[in-house]
This record gives sequence, structure tokens and C-alpha cells, in this order.
Amino acid sequence: MKYKGFLMTISFMTIAGYTSAQETGTFTDTRDGKLYKTVSIGTQTWMAENLAFKSSTGFYLYENKEKNLKDFGYLYTWEAATKVCPSGWHLSSQKDWELLSVFLGGEATAGDKIKESGTVHWQNPVTQSTNESGFTALPGGYRNEDGHFYVLGYNGWWWCSDAKDQEKAYHVLIYGHTKDVAISYISKKNGFSVRCVQD
Repeated sequence: MKYKGFLMTISFMTIAGYTSAQETGTFTDTRDGKLYKTVSIGTQTWMAENLAFKSSTGFYLYENKEKNLKDFGYLYTWEAATKVCPSGWHLSSQKDWELLSVFLGGEATAGDKIKESGTVHWQNPVTQSTNESGFTALPGGYRNEDGHFYVLGYNGWWWCSDAKDQEKAYHVLIYGHTKDVAISYISKKNGFSVRCVQD
């Protein structure tokens, strides 16, 4: 496997129930020097953390509090999200999320396999999330287009690169109380988290 323009350190771990080992590593964003965890799941390599890069416009901290940056990253408008991933990576698409879900057993149950386990970040989760994939989905909440922030600790929202029309785009929603990975669409002016996938 060839990696371009960044340092990648690879280690291996066996995930119960999978037929192949998962590759974990790190990626250094040369734009600001930030180090991200990465994980290869099936044929894809994902950042295993939400993006935390300051784009020129369209990025927000949940409730404008610096303490939320380290764990949850920034919330981006869709327009900013489509441009913010570093070179060699792209904003996850609907197809990327579908491939991830299929590899993990289907959209109806994949949520539990990608959510961080325990209650350090997820508040009162009903399902038994395992994070056996190493994806470590966190409940970063979202910023409504009116400027208000909602559901930190309860839901995670991520943009997809796919636009529905001029005003709306697709996004992924993962709840703390369900096992599924849901895809819907909403105004591009909302602020959601970003996960980048290696090209």
C-alpha cells in the first residue's frame, strides 16, 4: 500500500468476527501539524477522528468552547466541508458510508460497531456499542443554520460529499440509542462533523 505526502505508521490488530486484520496508523496534516489516528476497514482507510482544521470560513466550535475541539473537532458548513480535507483525502461520500456499513454487517447494526464504547462521550447510550471497527464515532452534535448548537453527547452528524440540490446535501446521523447508520439530507448551512477518507 502506497501513501503520498504524509507519514503513516502502521500497526495491526485483529477484530473479532472479521476475516482480515485491521490496519491502524497515524496521519500528520502538514497544513497545521495536527496528528490524526487512522484505521483501514475493509478496502477503505478513514481518519479515526473528526477533522479539526481551521478552514478559511464555515467552521465552528460547539458552543464556541475551546474544550470541545480536542475530542469533537470542528463543525463545518457543507460548502466548507467539501474543501477542507487534506491532499490525498476526501470528504466521505454516501458510497463511502455504505461500503463501511456493508463491511460491518449492514446499516441496521453498523452503528454499534463504529461508535466509541462506554459513556466517556456518549450520554446514556441504550445500545451496546463496541467500536470493534476502530472508527470511534463520537457524538459531536451539530450547529443549526440559525447559529444554535444541539445534542452534544447524544448524536453524531457527519456531512457526505453528495448534494441533493442547490440548498440541501446528504449527511450521516448516528444516535446513541439506536444501532443503525442513517443517511438523510438537510440544509447545507448547518454545521456538522467531517470524516475524511483516503483517496
